[in-house]
Amino acid sequence: MEQTKIITAVSIFGSGRSRYFRLQLCIEGIIIGIIAGLVISAYRGLLEASELLRPWLYKHFSWADWPLFAVYCGFILFFAFSLYWLVKKEPLSAGSGIPQIKGILLGKIHMNWLSVLLCKFVGGVIAIGAGLSLGREGPSVQLGAALAQGISRGRKRSRMEERLLLTSGACAGLAAAFNAPLAGIIFGFEELYKNFSPLVLMGTAAASVTAAAVTAIFFGETPVFHTGILPVLPLIMYGLLFLLGVFIAILGIVFNASLFKSMNWFERQTPLKKMWKPALPLFTAVVLGFILPQILGGGNNLVDVLVKGNYGLAFLCILYVGKLLFTAMSFGSGVPGGIFLPMLVLGALGGSIFSHLAVLLSTDAAFYNTNFIVFGMAAYFAAVVKAPVTGSILIMEMTGSFQHMLALICVSMTAYVITDLLKGKPIYDSLLTHSLRNHPKIKEKLHYKRLLLERIVGNGSTADGKFVKSIEWPVHSLIVNIKRGEDEIIPDGQTRLQSGDYIYVLIHENQIEKLQDILSEKNIM
Repeated sequence: MEQTKIITAVSIFGSGRSRYFRLQLCIEGIIIGIIAGLVISAYRGLLEASELLRPWLYKHFSWADWPLFAVYCGFILFFAFSLYWLVKKEPLSAGSGIPQIKGILLGKIHMNWLSVLLCKFVGGVIAIGAGLSLGREGPSVQLGAALAQGISRGRKRSRMEERLLLTSGACAGLAAAFNAPLAGIIFGFEELYKNFSPLVLMGTAAASVTAAAVTAIFFGETPVFHTGILPVLPLIMYGLLFLLGVFIAILGIVFNASLFKSMNWFERQTPLKKMWKPALPLFTAVVLGFILPQILGGGNNLVDVLVKGNYGLAFLCILYVGKLLFTAMSFGSGVPGGIFLPMLVLGALGGSIFSHLAVLLSTDAAFYNTNFIVFGMAAYFAAVVKAPVTGSILIMEMTGSFQHMLALICVSMTAYVITDLLKGKPIYDSLLTHSLRNHPKIKEKLHYKRLLLERIVGNGSTADGKFVKSIEWPVHSLIVNIKRGEDEIIPDGQTRLQSGDYIYVLIHENQIEKLQDILSEKNIM
């Protein structure tokens, strides 16, 4: 059966059916977008309801009503056990979800889509709803991918088609989580697929736009962050913008390091076994609800407060350190939940802190405080994830700051370059490596299958300008087709590859990473 699917997939290329195949991906992308939009709307709705319920409960906690507080602590204990049980039942439901999807696309992880869907949904609502400093975006990406895999399996698609649909579902998840369809599309290329593909474009564009449209029905079309109308930053102040990029890059490197230190600390603590591992951050959240409630949950409301409020520099630093440490604790415990939204909130806090410091260099900086908050989010994303284009477009869509693209790109690229010079690594790649090394259960029962991949030959790559026969391809792989523009080439050993060629390779799943190394654009230093 699998061999038949591969042959069918190969026959798509080199025939007039390629356009029909793209149309099919577009239609299936729309189906995925509708279903993902509905599921993630329910997910967002429950999380937003918890953001309203938590402050209401704390208003009623007092010495006179101590039984109510005791009942609440009992629920927290039950939540700790539930999170432990969910992660034990489905290890792929732990953490963000984005590294797991990257692992699946690299052939290093297999996913039981229904189990992941249920455990991630319930676990995310419990963890984030109880106040842990985690985000909804990573779980939304994984929920979208799981739904896409379920649709693919139900329609009995080939392994190649399933990978394309899974990417579409993941991008739809991001678009639905943040009302950001364009960022969802770019995220698929820059972070997941790592190269441009017309086939990926058809599915991701259809799924992302549809998912965002569905969520807009329930939550409206307003941006996630309410920053109002921002003044355009004058070019004379771009010097401060570059300094902001440097400042945020350093903060981003510290953020990455804090996450891994927290994860390693939790893994070394023998008393923190079973339910007591999630119990620690959950009961910490209970205490923080009395003394520093601003840092609980994802934190998108905190960004709105930063824009409208006038916090002093000392309190901003307290908020930043508190949010950083509590995010590291929450994520390090291994419960379901992402770092996307807390990361953006930390970027906003960093931008606000920088705005206070920038007044020493220019008195006009105070007028652009909100600008620095928005630019800080984009820079933080670029420093931590190392995806500057996705970060810039995401913040543009989340804030409605469409006239600030130049400033967003400048600050994001500055943060990216500084992080690169300081040898900072992309957080999701590092998390995937950490998971595969420290959680062998994730790799158990992997049965590697052959699948057909579409990849582009990068400029300056190992394959660029080389004859097919002179390249050391992965063992037992087979190049079945090459597309150069609108022309199709039947390959043989004497075919010389060029940058920009789309090649279709039959390969085992565990060899995907080696193939990417051969075809990826090389850095020239």
